[in-house]
Amino acid sequence: MIGPTLLVLFTVLKISTAKLLLSTLIISIAIIHEMIMIQIDDCDPITATPKRAISYFIPELSMPVWIFGYRWGMVYELLRVLDGPTLYMESAALRGCFGYLGKMYDSLRTSRDGSPDDNPTEYTSLLSRPTDTEDCWDFISPEAQCDDKQENRRAILSEFWWLLKSCVPVILAYSLQNSLQTISVLIVGRISPEHLATSAFSLMFAMITAWMIALGGTTAVDTLASSSFTGSANKHDLGILLQRGFFVLSLFYLPVAVLWACAEPVFLALGQDPDLSRDSARFLTCLIPGGLGYIYFELMKKYLQAQGIMRPGTYVLLITSPLNALLTYLFCYIFHMDLLGAPFALGISYWLSFALLVLYARFIAGSECWGGWTREALQNLRTFARLAFLGIVHVGTEWWAFEIVALAAGRLGTIPLAAQSVIMTADQVLNTIPFGVGVATSARVGNLLGSRNTVGAARAANVAACLSMVLGGVVLAVLMGTRHDFAKIFNSDERVVRLTAEVLPYVALFQIADGLNGSCGGSLRGMGRQHIGALVNLVSYYCGALPLGIWLAFHGWGLKGLWVGQCIALYLVGALEWMVVVLSNWNKEVDKAFLRMEDGNN
Repeated sequence: MIGPTLLVLFTVLKISTAKLLLSTLIISIAIIHEMIMIQIDDCDPITATPKRAISYFIPELSMPVWIFGYRWGMVYELLRVLDGPTLYMESAALRGCFGYLGKMYDSLRTSRDGSPDDNPTEYTSLLSRPTDTEDCWDFISPEAQCDDKQENRRAILSEFWWLLKSCVPVILAYSLQNSLQTISVLIVGRISPEHLATSAFSLMFAMITAWMIALGGTTAVDTLASSSFTGSANKHDLGILLQRGFFVLSLFYLPVAVLWACAEPVFLALGQDPDLSRDSARFLTCLIPGGLGYIYFELMKKYLQAQGIMRPGTYVLLITSPLNALLTYLFCYIFHMDLLGAPFALGISYWLSFALLVLYARFIAGSECWGGWTREALQNLRTFARLAFLGIVHVGTEWWAFEIVALAAGRLGTIPLAAQSVIMTADQVLNTIPFGVGVATSARVGNLLGSRNTVGAARAANVAACLSMVLGGVVLAVLMGTRHDFAKIFNSDERVVRLTAEVLPYVALFQIADGLNGSCGGSLRGMGRQHIGALVNLVSYYCGALPLGIWLAFHGWGLKGLWVGQCIALYLVGALEWMVVVLSNWNKEVDKAFLRMEDGNN
């Protein structure tokens, strides 16, 4: 895949950063171009049989190194402009490799586009393109073919812009949501370094426990509510799902609340400092009511997003984010609540955000799906609980992997730990982009499955993958352009700045894969296949890439080794999830969506 290929070029062959950046962008554009041209120029391969889907998509999408070989001349000429004659000395072997790959790709295209009588060679694809007698354009006039191509092109572009417009407010909402905690840490941290460490540690623990229920458990609403909104004859079914979510996720939250209340002995057992353990337990105990408000706020957002209403979360957080800063300052400094002022302010902000969303749904948009409180919500909880649990595992397996990396970085020394803190802070902000795309995609795919639009659902899933790669390429370019100065925002120590600049290329490299992970994960949630995402995460992170990264970190690679492992894992996750989406039988997914609705209503 792209990631491992470029990783080898960057680490083993010592390709410069500028070359790596240009190569990645060119390859991404090539893949997106090929995918769109396939959908426009041929009968829709997404809805064809699995055999045809493989014959179209594997050569074009799952083997992008062939695209790299086919287009190596363009890449090479661009890089030659940057480095001049030195490139010829550095990459003689590379030119030969790319030339051979180019021949492979030329032969592949000949075998696909040539006549059926072409003699096979060692480069001939084993899965050939269907013959002309199978082509869906055989009995269509050239004028009709042209019209259909133009209509398909318009549909793809329309879907692209719809997803882009839908994901922007979602991304902004999650960014503002993260800012609530960031502001709390900054304000409390000015009291003392100990309070800074306590608040940051407590909120990190909250993220991998309660926030995981909020962001992972509510994916059950992504699956059930989006298809119910368009597929159910009774719009009030969506309101019943919301009530079911309140009940199920409240039950999921109970053990977390108990854990927070008894956190001190847990932290001591994990070897944490006694003072940090005591203060963090007090912080989390005060945050227990607010944690439930956070979960309910997420549920209300998903209830509205299932109806295609994406903006209210952003509007609400534009109000509560500055209010949270004011409350935190008042509680900590004016009312002399010290450290405990922050969790109280956060709790009030989360409950206020939930209340404002309820008012928005009641008086502005979203009330037509609410039929009032009913005991029916307490029936048939199994489907919702199963999807919620799998969603938590899906989200949690990725988050836990990054927390393990943070713990491993702490054993590398003070400077690597400081650089890791800078990188993790940036990654948490950047992760809102693929996560936002995934939320918009899950709602869109679920809506289209509920309306029995198989072609539209397949198109939306694949266009979302393209959109996420475009956004990932933009983030990659920004990170690479600012990597030498990025750490100065957080720390002025030259050692931290230098180490951060060395590691950031690996973080930048996986932004495209992280985008695929977010968008394809959203498509899987829209199809109700959270278990696939959870399984892919478990295998990719914990059965290879994460242990490899830890091994590299303590065998000469340092902090870079940890992020090499994360980079490999994310490319595996992105590639495997996209393959699952591409090979999905969308007619069966429609049937399963309606079966889930029947299970929930009977």
